Amino acid sequence: MRRRIDWLWFVAIGLIAGFMSGLFGVGGGILIVPMLITLAGFGQKRAAGTSLAAIVPISVAGVISYAVNGDVALIAAIVLCIGSIVGAQIGSVLLHKLPKKIVQWAFIVFLLIVVVSLFFVIPSRDADIHLGVLPVIGLLVLGLVVGILSGILGIGGGAVIVPMLILLFGASDLVAKGTSLAVMIPTAISGTIGNSRRRNVDIPAALTIGLCACLTTSLGAIVAGAVDPMLGNILFAAFLVAIAVQLSIRAIRTR
Repeated sequence: MRRRIDWLWFVAIGLIAGFMSGLFGVGGGILIVPMLITLAGFGQKRAAGTSLAAIVPISVAGVISYAVNGDVALIAAIVLCIGSIVGAQIGSVLLHKLPKKIVQWAFIVFLLIVVVSLFFVIPSRDADIHLGVLPVIGLLVLGLVVGILSGILGIGGGAVIVPMLILLFGASDLVAKGTSLAVMIPTAISGTIGNSRRRNVDIPAALTIGLCACLTTSLGAIVAGAVDPMLGNILFAAFLVAIAVQLSIRAIRTR
């Protein structure tokens, strides 16, 4: 029988992850996985599988929150999904061929470069993603890269998609976040199906986390829309630094 303290942790994790997801346009896995391991005693694989399942309702709630204000570029999200699906398959193959530590440190350096870049670009709240031949190709490539990183490192794509949509495609910070969450939905569903077959998902825990997260995701999206774009960039940069620190610790500990 599961202890009451476990359920309290699931509720707390969901509330925190939901708010951060709505605020930054990420699935929340980068937060949920380590919290499940340290607070609820989950193993790495079960934590990752449970997190991915919880991301489905979190992303849906986030997309709805952003879509209400027209801050989701649906066609761009579809193009990104196509690239990420292909990239995930490539990443799963490269997982057994590339030195994981090199990829980990390369991604950490990339995140730090993005952090610096965010201080030189102030996104306009009126900006959107203008599609043409070159932007569509660029979105496919971005999706491909996100999928490969996901396959190799087991990370969500929000930490890459959001800043790249702002820096390279001229999207507003809100459109970037809403579009990123839309990309998460099919990715999370696909991964959850696979993890369920391998019994790496704690369904009750995932439902508790996901449903509790839905209570705070909209609040995070409201805060994201209320803050100044430059302050939003600073907050997102701080979030990326926290991710880089966490990945650095994991890379150092991995043999």
